[in-house]
Amino acid sequence: MFGLSGCCDCLQRSGYQQISIGHGPRFGVRHIQCILVFCGLAVAYALRVNLSVAIVAMTDRNATNPDFEEFNWDESIKSYLLSSFFWGYVVTQVPGGYLSHKYGAKFTFLWGILICSLLALLTPFCAEIGGWTLVLALRATQGLCQGMIFPSTHTFLSKWAPAEERGRLVTYCYSGAQFGTVIMLTISGFIASSWMGWPSIFYISGFGGLLWCIFWYLYSYSTPADHPTITQNERRYIETFGPPRRQPSVGGRRESSDMRTPWCQIFTSVPFLTLLIVHCANNWGFWTLLTEIPTYMKNILGIDIRNNGPLSALPYFAMTVLAFLFIFIADILNRNGAMPLAFSRKLFNTLGMWIPMVALIGLGYITTSQSTKLAITLLTVAVGVNAATYLGFQVNHIDLSPNFAGTLMGLTNCAANIMSIIAPLTVGLIVTDEENPLQWRIVFYITAGFYFLGNLLFLICGRTSPRTWNFPATDSDSHSDYSSLSSNDNLNETEPLQHHSNS
Repeated sequence: MFGLSGCCDCLQRSGYQQISIGHGPRFGVRHIQCILVFCGLAVAYALRVNLSVAIVAMTDRNATNPDFEEFNWDESIKSYLLSSFFWGYVVTQVPGGYLSHKYGAKFTFLWGILICSLLALLTPFCAEIGGWTLVLALRATQGLCQGMIFPSTHTFLSKWAPAEERGRLVTYCYSGAQFGTVIMLTISGFIASSWMGWPSIFYISGFGGLLWCIFWYLYSYSTPADHPTITQNERRYIETFGPPRRQPSVGGRRESSDMRTPWCQIFTSVPFLTLLIVHCANNWGFWTLLTEIPTYMKNILGIDIRNNGPLSALPYFAMTVLAFLFIFIADILNRNGAMPLAFSRKLFNTLGMWIPMVALIGLGYITTSQSTKLAITLLTVAVGVNAATYLGFQVNHIDLSPNFAGTLMGLTNCAANIMSIIAPLTVGLIVTDEENPLQWRIVFYITAGFYFLGNLLFLICGRTSPRTWNFPATDSDSHSDYSSLSSNDNLNETEPLQHHSNS
């Protein structure tokens, strides 16, 4: 067992005891990198949702501290402001994946948070001098910056996460997004009501982002090879159990950043297209829940949870806790290396999409305020259990192509966030009377259908072995070498996770 000294030793050049190739240190440099990513995603989501709470205080001074300026923005303007972030967010998904692949995820992640944090600090000033139009432009620019973050995270983890730890480390990192949401939703109401007022919501999240940028710049590295203090043992462990890459050719080994993105092969790959569809289906359900359920609760059950910070944060808190629970379950199931990687991915993806599907159908039949507790429970389950998809499709980009994981994430996340915009609009077409439970039932059925079909397609067509286009051919590659790779394209789909990681 490693004690406190063992944890501290991970920062030193020679701090680890000798390990075998198949066993990494209990706490190493790769875990410190993941802690930094966790905090970075927490900050990113705090910067994303800060306006959702602040806008209540900005438009109603009597609801919080009356000593600060109030803006006369109607519901239409507020909806534009809240959605403007995603206008920019969709645009930079694919470029973000390409840039992180080309120049390193450390720098694309850094610039995304840095600029977004600076703009957060300027939000109160922009609202005062330019009104809602300037705030709208600012939020769209913040979306442009944050569009690079998820692709950068996938690129970063594809370099640092050994295959046998991939699901665990990816889930640890992405749970930071929900953690940041919980913190911001919980404290924002108290901040706005205090002597600091609503501007401090933006100041605190902005300065938090700048503080993270300092630590990220000093202690993060795009690849294990770039890290100055990682031990040879841990680096060997990560690279041996990490992204499969083509062996060195006569001209020397090509770095993944020098590889040309195989766009044609990507868009004709059935496993990738399956991943894109399941990502879209998941986002349709997830954002329908988060954007429309508060309206349903208010008009059908008589509860306005938008103005109740802790209650609004409950589903996110459940998602954070359940993410760690699912990691624990996955470790138990694979303790003896008996679970095939493909089975593991599909099992957790099924939990993450079909349990919310059942909860949604149940919500459709709750039509009275006497079932409030049951409705809140179903809502919490529907959002919280979705954390299981972190061990399902959300890590599958790295499974299919470690070398181009960021690019794949950019492509699927771009399409999925278009669904995030379309889904609320579709609800608006269906629900013409917000107090009609039958119209809401149709919404829940449609959303449940997306969850069902998306996961069913993943069960049938989803794959976990690296695709042949993960290993782009070079001019010096022989035809036989590439043919050998092609013939091995679908190997190891049913082998245990530990064995698969050796491929």
